[in-house]
Amino acid sequence: MLELIRAAIEKRSRVMFICERRILVEQFSKHLDSIGIDHGVLMAKHWRFRPHALVQVASAQTLERMESWPEFAIVFIDELHACMRKSIIDMLKKMPDLRVVGATATPFHPAIAEHFTAITSVISMSALVENKSLVPFRVFVAKEIDVTGVPIVAGEWKKDELEARGRKIVGDIVTDYVRLSQEVFGGYRKTICFACGVAHGADLVQRFGEAGINAVQLTYKDDEEYKAEVLADFAKPDTGIQMLVSADILTRGYDQTDVEHVILARPLKKSFSSHVQMVGRGARPHPGKEFCVIQDNAGNWLRFGESWQDLYENGVQELSSDADAKPRKEPSQLEKEKARCPRCGSLWPSKSDTCSHCGHVRLRRSEVVETAGEMVELGGNAANRRHSMAYKADFYAELLGYAQARGYKPGYAFFAYKEKFGVEPKMRQPEPKTPSFEVIGWIRSRNIARAKMAQKVAA
Repeated sequence: MLELIRAAIEKRSRVMFICERRILVEQFSKHLDSIGIDHGVLMAKHWRFRPHALVQVASAQTLERMESWPEFAIVFIDELHACMRKSIIDMLKKMPDLRVVGATATPFHPAIAEHFTAITSVISMSALVENKSLVPFRVFVAKEIDVTGVPIVAGEWKKDELEARGRKIVGDIVTDYVRLSQEVFGGYRKTICFACGVAHGADLVQRFGEAGINAVQLTYKDDEEYKAEVLADFAKPDTGIQMLVSADILTRGYDQTDVEHVILARPLKKSFSSHVQMVGRGARPHPGKEFCVIQDNAGNWLRFGESWQDLYENGVQELSSDADAKPRKEPSQLEKEKARCPRCGSLWPSKSDTCSHCGHVRLRRSEVVETAGEMVELGGNAANRRHSMAYKADFYAELLGYAQARGYKPGYAFFAYKEKFGVEPKMRQPEPKTPSFEVIGWIRSRNIARAKMAQKVAA
């Protein structure tokens, strides 16, 4: 969007940039400053009121209160799915020749197809992760809010009842957070927690505080000055605020790149866009940030699993989408148990029976899986379980990559391979690869096992 604006003002075109809320107006204004684009902000009593500047930034709410809009050659709308308000739609109808560009990661609002003529999905999320424009996620399916019997209103669970259910597992959410923080990071990282509502958020703040974690809640009841002060403090590298708690304010567009832990404590029945937006708060790259932990206490990851995978791999190809229109089927208890590691709660990696976090091996008894060219039996002694040659070659290459990164000799990978598969590697030594979470998890599990054995021997 910044590059499009730069191209527009080179032609002396007047530009309007519309944000969904005031917080995002201030954020985008800083982005414009960072690349030297002069601009004004259309907001009551704002210090940057410069009506003659070629570029103007405004919130949808401000534009709704204006009797008439200034003339612009092109309008950019951020978080389009949340900006399809009556005022915006009326503007689109009254100015049919106006060029309008909308941007959103979740173009699922039904009005988008009525007022826009084309959609461009430039690149998929998976490709952005691959080229390090986004970071990958490590997902943990934690203690879940029980939604059984909660009434449904307009396709979502009734807010008051949902909040009451959420308050019942506040202690579990805090306990899960403390455990995961220590296991994954060895300490706390900047975190955003999405609560069911204000009362639920207040309970979370109190319980996190009792655990020695400084959490601050932002709600629609707070004035803009207070919210701006909290966000400015949270943005500092040495901030004393470890966590922000919010039901909705931080869902869309909030851009704090060093957030490394996101807690989903707000169950969703059909709003896939809200799920994507919440998860996305931890996706931004930042120096030293390798991944983001998603702690799901809401059941949302499994609920939206199929839709997420499609969006992640393929993006959105059509203007009209029902992704936000259909309530999702609740996974069965068996499906939930199969999807997570019984030891640590990590989501099982695809095509693997080894937990990528703790190295736990899932045993499957009397189960035969057919693959191209061979029959692989899963079960019995896990150490002697048969794998495809491609799997073994990749595992060996990643062990070599692990050894290389730590200055170990290739023999480390050779003997680690033998420990993993029970035989020496027969193939030609492959080129080292960056180790996956599965390989790192397996190495960690073997290190822990050896350390415990050493302790027993010493005792």
